Amino acid sequence: MHGPTPPLPLPTDRLRFAMPPMHESAEDERRHRKERLAGALRIFGRAGFEDGVSGHITARDPEFTDCFWVNPFGMPFRHVTVGDLVLVNQDGQVVEGRYHVNQAAFTVHAQVHAARPDVVAVAHCHSVHGRALAALGDLLDPITQESCAFYEDLALYDAYTGVTVDAEEGRRIAAALDSHKALVLRNHGLLTVGDSVDAAAWWFLSLDRSCQVQLMAKAAGRPVLIDHKAAVATREQLGGDLVAWINYQPMWQDISRSEPDLLS
Repeated sequence: MHGPTPPLPLPTDRLRFAMPPMHESAEDERRHRKERLAGALRIFGRAGFEDGVSGHITARDPEFTDCFWVNPFGMPFRHVTVGDLVLVNQDGQVVEGRYHVNQAAFTVHAQVHAARPDVVAVAHCHSVHGRALAALGDLLDPITQESCAFYEDLALYDAYTGVTVDAEEGRRIAAALDSHKALVLRNHGLLTVGDSVDAAAWWFLSLDRSCQVQLMAKAAGRPVLIDHKAAVATREQLGGDLVAWINYQPMWQDISRSEPDLLS
């Protein structure tokens, strides 16, 4: 007697797998970036990255590429909606919106955007674990799969000159970032970039967690390093913005479903 015939595998083209959307107009792409920006800010608020009025995520406008959408000054991350976002030009002047912008923080973002036309979004916050690693002036060691995504793709800005308020300081920070996707600002915090809001947000979340893991591992003992060849191979597999976008989608689905008012 033969048992029942096992079910056949479904064709892969019948299975759903999210990929970054294509947009038919600048207006559609602008709306998409603003939705993802409001969602990322709320996720950062949930993660505890907010510290007073510090912290920004910026998203380049798809049509006016020298203008950037950003969170309003003094508004809690977890309350931000699409309609609250502010559009500022490269000089930090508000051209659309109802709120002020943190000029000190935007100075850095503007210079990073200017130096990196490939970058759509920049994230910078004073997260606890990011600040702890920054206080040591350290970079990440290749001790986990996640930290390997930043292997040789994370730079250190090895200076602290107080609150950044001038363009020259912003240019020095952008120069330190160079072509990398992330930067440790010594005695300050973390900064990440991406070719989408989703990617920049994921890199910041993953970087801060990797800082936490490294701090905990070194406090507990002597971490075992992943060798150079394996670390490079892992970065090549996991270190691209598309992989970051894919990793971020469960967070976007969660925030957009549980807090749909962010779209208003």
